[in-house]
Amino acid sequence: MLKVDNLTVFFENAIAINDLSLSINEGEIVGVFGSNSAGKTTLMNTIAGLTLHLKRREQRKGGTRITITGAVNFLGEEMNNTKPSYRVKKGIVLCRERHPVLKDCTVAENLRLGGYLRRDNITDTINFVYELFPNLKRLSGKKAGMLSGGEQEMLIIGMALVARPKLILMDEPLLGLSPLMQDEVVRAVKEIRKTGVTILLTEQYARPIMPIIDRGYIIENGTQIVSGTAEELINNPEVKSAYFGI
Repeated sequence: MLKVDNLTVFFENAIAINDLSLSINEGEIVGVFGSNSAGKTTLMNTIAGLTLHLKRREQRKGGTRITITGAVNFLGEEMNNTKPSYRVKKGIVLCRERHPVLKDCTVAENLRLGGYLRRDNITDTINFVYELFPNLKRLSGKKAGMLSGGEQEMLIIGMALVARPKLILMDEPLLGLSPLMQDEVVRAVKEIRKTGVTILLTEQYARPIMPIIDRGYIIENGTQIVSGTAEELINNPEVKSAYFGI
C-alpha cells in the first residue's frame, strides 16, 4: 500500500531523515519507534505532504532551507510532488502530534470539519466515531477547548476518521496521556483496523503499542537501525532495554 524508498530530508544543514526506507501492506498496523528527535514526526509529515508544503512556502520567500529526496509511493502512485489535500483525497490522513482542534467550535462541529474534503454524507462516519468513543457523543455540544488532553486526542482521531482514510498516520497518539486513556486509544486503534483502515503510528515508548502491531521499525537520527515483526522486536535485547524499559 505505502512504500517509502531512500527518503532523505534536510533542514538547512541538519539531517532529519537519512536514507530511510519502509513499507506498509494493506490492513497492517505498523509502528515506528524512536527517541525524541529521532525523525518520527518529520517522517509522518513528509508522507502526508506537509514537509513539501513547507518547502514550497519557503521557496516562495526565496529560501532553500528544506531538501527532500527519495520517493513516497501510495497505492502504486508516486506522491513526491502532490499537495497534502490531494493525499487526503487519495486516502492518506495524518493525526499530528498535539494536533490542534478548533477550540471555539463544538466537538460535533470539529468532526464535521474533518470531512470537509468529502463529497458524500458524513453522518454514518460520525456515528461510527461516537460508537468508537462514547464520551465524544456525550460531549458533542461542548467546545473542544474545554476537553481534557485525552478527550482531545479522541477528537483528533475522530476527525481523521471522518475524512475516511485508507491509511491513517498517528504521530505519538499516546503522548502525555494517562495509562487509562492510553488503553482507550490502543483499544480504538484495534477497532479502527477492523474497518479495513491501515495504520502507521509512531511512539517513543513501545510497550503499550507493541502488542497490537504487525511489524515495526526502530529509527535513530533519522536512520533505520532495526526492523522486524512485533515478536522479533520484543525478543531483541537492545530494543527491550531502550524501548520497553526492561
